[in-house]
Amino acid sequence: MGNTGSTSPASLGKAHVPHLQWKVHDFSALLETGAKSAKSAHFHCSGYKWFLKVTPPMHQKPGAETPYVGLSLKLGRTTLKPGDTVNAVFELSVYNHAKKIYYGRKATHNFDLNNTCSKDECLIPLQKLLKSSAFLVDDSCVFGVKILKIKVCSPEKKAVMVLKKATTLQNLFIQKKGLIKGTYTWTMDNYHELDLKRYVCSPTFEVGGHKWHVGMYPHGCRNITGHISLFLYLESSDKLCDESGKVVELTLSILDQKNGKQSTITSGLSVFGGDSSWGWPKFLTVNRFKDPSRGYVLGSRCVVKADFTIVGSSNDG
Repeated sequence: MGNTGSTSPASLGKAHVPHLQWKVHDFSALLETGAKSAKSAHFHCSGYKWFLKVTPPMHQKPGAETPYVGLSLKLGRTTLKPGDTVNAVFELSVYNHAKKIYYGRKATHNFDLNNTCSKDECLIPLQKLLKSSAFLVDDSCVFGVKILKIKVCSPEKKAVMVLKKATTLQNLFIQKKGLIKGTYTWTMDNYHELDLKRYVCSPTFEVGGHKWHVGMYPHGCRNITGHISLFLYLESSDKLCDESGKVVELTLSILDQKNGKQSTITSGLSVFGGDSSWGWPKFLTVNRFKDPSRGYVLGSRCVVKADFTIVGSSNDG
């Protein structure tokens, strides 16, 4: 549910104490990365995993001249069941340090496996945030989200209560220099054999002192059909824990070996910790992938490439 108009933080409603308080340190460094978005680590509410996403900056509408900082809410796919629709009423907010209160806007969204992220809500003009001593302190700002109501439409017809819980505190740190970059190329010379499997994964590789692997679902993951699903995983045996993680910008590609091109998607910034993964359930349609005029599968060879940069870290406050 997007909003239009030139709403200022002062005119936003007063938010409740949030379920997630997300402090973004080095906000100017976040802007300098040029990333299209940054996503928090997950937080729990009513049996679901949720994420808060900031888009710095986003435009309120096509052709608008004023860039805004936008917030959206994402529901973790692993906690959704096929056929379920989760209708959530929530409040996205930005913290005013001077008045010691969250200012936010209420929104609603129907989450399901094909639609796991709400639309961006424009909370504050970017320039106003950057010039404000109330919303930006020591190059840091605080965002929040509170889930007010959840209604689940499912075959089980289950009721979900939003219970009172302590606020989850998270910190996002962005580095200005010393970024760690990694590239891994996964060449499958027996793809026709792998294509018969539900899931295949690359050998483990190391970047930034941590172990990773690329995973592919040749015919789609969970309820996704007709698509290649492609993900980057942090090894579950890695020492990163749920209380800390690495902030990563990821690009995954499948190479067109015939035409010298590639099918590529780049993510925003995501937090990897514990058994984290990030990628795209609908990376590429199977029909396009197997099109003989393209070289995604040449003979029996398929080449997948992962390029990613570790740009910072995240921890619980």
